[in-house]
Order: sequence, then C-alpha cells, then structure tokens
Amino acid sequence: MSADSESAIAALRDEIDPFVFLGGAIATIIAIGYIAARPGAAGEFLTNANTFLWSELGWVFLWAMFLAVAFCLWLLVGPWGKIKLGGPDEEPEFSYTSFLAMLFSAGLSTGLVFYGPAEALFHYSSGPPYFGAEAESAAAVPDAIQYTMLHWGISPWSAYLIVGVTIAYYVHRKGAPIKPSTVFAPFIGVENLDKKWVKPLDLLMVIVSVGGVAVSLGFVVTQFLGGISYNYGVEVGNLGTILVTVGLTVGFTISAALGVKRGIRRVSTFNMYLFLFLLAVAFVFGPTSFLLNTGTEALGGYINGFVDMSLYSNSANGAEWVGSWTVFYWAWWFSFAPMIGIFITRICRGRTIRQVVFAGLIGTTAASFPWFIVMGGSSLWVQTRGTVDLLSIVFEQGREVAAFPLFETLMPFGGIFAAAYLLLVLTFLITTVDSTTLSLAMFTTDGSEHPSTINRVLWGGLVGLLSSLLLITGGLEALQNFVVLLGFPIAFVIGLCFIGLTIELERTRPVLLTERHKKADRESEDQQTVVDYLSDRRPGWAGGSDD
Repeated sequence: MSADSESAIAALRDEIDPFVFLGGAIATIIAIGYIAARPGAAGEFLTNANTFLWSELGWVFLWAMFLAVAFCLWLLVGPWGKIKLGGPDEEPEFSYTSFLAMLFSAGLSTGLVFYGPAEALFHYSSGPPYFGAEAESAAAVPDAIQYTMLHWGISPWSAYLIVGVTIAYYVHRKGAPIKPSTVFAPFIGVENLDKKWVKPLDLLMVIVSVGGVAVSLGFVVTQFLGGISYNYGVEVGNLGTILVTVGLTVGFTISAALGVKRGIRRVSTFNMYLFLFLLAVAFVFGPTSFLLNTGTEALGGYINGFVDMSLYSNSANGAEWVGSWTVFYWAWWFSFAPMIGIFITRICRGRTIRQVVFAGLIGTTAASFPWFIVMGGSSLWVQTRGTVDLLSIVFEQGREVAAFPLFETLMPFGGIFAAAYLLLVLTFLITTVDSTTLSLAMFTTDGSEHPSTINRVLWGGLVGLLSSLLLITGGLEALQNFVVLLGFPIAFVIGLCFIGLTIELERTRPVLLTERHKKADRESEDQQTVVDYLSDRRPGWAGGSDD
C-alpha cells in the first residue's frame, strides 16, 4: 500500500464517528438488502404502513408543513431576517448567483425533470377533489397546474429551510458541529451534542439519506434509460443498467471529491444555464398564449387558495387522493430536510437569515413555477388538443418518458432538444447526489465542514451499488415507501426546530414579547438553552423590564 493510500485511510479513521459512520452504513445495507431480496413483501408492508399514516395521521404532515411555511415567511419579512449566520464581518464564501444555483440544484432539481411534464397530466386525469371539477375536463386544466405548484412551491423549501437555518445558526454563530442532531442544540446546549444518546438521530439520518439518494439515482437512471429506449430504440438489460448506474456514480463521486467550489458549484451553474435554455425554447415554440393564460390563472388560484389547499385533507371522502399526493410529497420532503439542511449550512456562512430564506423560497420558486407551467401546461395542451395522447404513453411506458414525445411534437429538431433534456437529467442528478453525499460525509465525521475525499467517495460508491441492486431486483418503489415512512418522525423534528429557533431568536433579538434584555445580558446568556431560558424567573417575565 502506498504512502498516499495509508495517509488517506488514516485521515478517514481519524475523522469519522464510528457509531454513525459504520452503524449507519451497516444498517442501511441491511435495510436496503432486505428490500432488494424481498421487494414484493417489503413493498406490501411499507405501502400498508404509509396508507395508515396518510389516512389516520395526515393532519400531522399538513400542520407541520404549514407551520414551516408560516415560520419561513416570518423569517423573510420580520426583523429576525437581519441576523447573520456567521461573524459580524464575515463575508459569504460564494456569490449569490452561485449560492442560488447550488441551492436549486441540490433541492428539487431531479424531481423537476422527472415530474415536470407528467404531474399535471396525472392531476388532469384524476381531477383533484379540492376543486370538484370533472376529470379530463377543460376546467381541470388550470386546477392541475395549481396543485402542482402547491407540491413544488414554497412548501418543500420551507421544510428544508427551517432545518437548514436552525443548524446553520448554531454552527456559524455558536460553533456547533454540522450534523442533524444539532437541531437539539436549543434544548440541550451545544456542549452536549457529542453525547452518545444524541447520536441515534444522526444514524437514522444516514439511513434516510442513503435511501433517499439511492431512490433519486434510481429514478434518474430509469428516466435516462426510458429516454434512450423511446428516442433511439435501444433496450438495455441488467448489465446495461449497472453500467449506466456506475457511470453516473463515477460522475457525481468525482464532483463531490472535487469539493464545493471546483465540483458542485461549477456543475450547478452549468445546470442553471441548460435549464433556462430548455425552458425558454419550450416556451417560445410551445403554445405561448395558452401557457400565459393558464399559468396566470393557476398562479392566482395558488396564491388565493394557499391556506385552504395546504390544510385540505378531503376527510369526507377518505383522504385517499390527498394522502397519495400531498401527504406523500410532504413526507418525502421531510425525509430529505435534514440532508438538504446540512448542505444549506455548508454554503450559507456569512449570509443573513433573510438572504438564505429569500433564495430558498423566492429564488427557487421563481425558477420552478415557470418550469411546471411551461412543461406541464404544454403536456396538457397537446393532450386536450388531441395532438398526442400523452396520458396513454405515460400510463403504458411510465412518467419518465413524458418529455420526449412532447419535445418531438412542439419543437423543430425535437431529437436535439430531447438529447439536451437527457443531459439535463444527468447533470441535475450529479449535483443533487454529490451535494447529498457531501452532507453524508459531513455528519458521519461528527460535523466536519471539510470531510476527506475518501469519505465522500465511499458514500458515493455505496449509493451507486445499492441503486444498481434495487433497479435489478425491482425494489426501488419499496425503498421509496420506506424513505417516506421515515418522514413521519422528521415532522416532529420540524416542530422542534420551530419551537427552539423561535425562542432562541426571540432571546437574541426580542420582537414577540415585551421584555427587552440589555446587550450585555444577551451576550452573557449566549450558551443558555431554551429550557434554561424558560425556567429563568427574572422580573421581566412578570411584566417588568431589565432596562
């Protein structure tokens, strides 16, 4: 073994948290291995478990997400947004454009290309019960886009941001480690985050994160192979699936190994340019007037009905539709929130809370809404005009192929744009997975901002291996249900973030209560926990003042 290899292994051994790193890897391999070995039985059990959650406890997901949105909107417009995530004179590591591109690429990008042309079609074919419009009617067209906006708008980003801002606040202002269990810092103090009884949350997040990344990689491989088959008539077997998965694994592993500045930032910037180019082309060559009219109506309905839609459960009719769509999505976003929150923490040092929340809520939504209006609206336009029966294609060949007949129908040189779309699928996958494997490496080293290259490579390799196994055995959908199931406990983590960060920021910059502390008092309480703060019976809590 060379000196370099020995040095890399020694660095890995010195930096990892053995319980989280090894325990998480072993538990993940066992869980995914069981799903791959018995996909039918595992899928049936997990589907039944998720169905129970959606029908009986869907309100937990709805309220957790709604409170996350309300809190993030308050951070955006309220005085707490001025608080800097770092020292007073600390400058951001990345430009705001690069920060926004990385945030967008890491958060929802693979989902955008996978569901963009297809989700509105599904809503059109079923007719969301909230509106009462008949399925596949003209009235269902804007409704379908409006519900897509709910699922991909400010709500998922609020789940990411409330976790990300909580962790970032304690990491960049109080020296806490970058790991999921830092969300407990408001309650137990930063100094107790290395206790053994805190580590199970980090281990759970390893399982959820590896599972979520494996599902994302599996979806993109499926979409890529579906595009190859649809456009070029090339069918690949298990060997081809493995080779494609290995190729993608090498791509995102190299990007992650290069680090944030040389890898993730550059690929994210390229993604944004290609994304905007395809969006502009689809808008110009598509049914532009139809898209503007329908998109305007859907956006107006989204803004006007946001509260009602967010808390709508369709309880009178068994909540099945809301459970299989909205609650499913909320659980999915919750399961990814700690992982994306870790990545937000890594790239946001030196920015204010308002800048981070603005990028997540407004910046990314300003990119995703036009995409769903243009791609989903174009799909609905060709479907309702009878130009192409996209619904039949999607039901027969899968939602992953919806974009390709759409490009063929709308655009000259449709094959060229279909190839560009495939490239976008791959590059978005690289940025999504390398940002999440970087997060995995960070919180399995007990919070290091700069984990070793070998650490990131190992996690990338494990993700690729497990994805290949699931694709070959047919266990991808069962794993997705497993990851969604684990989103339920994270709904309560969202609640902890809401409570802890509210009290912490109120103590730092009082707004909601009449009590105002002197600056010296606030600085002396810098390490005080929420429990200590609430149990402190000073005169101010009885209506007095320290000033």
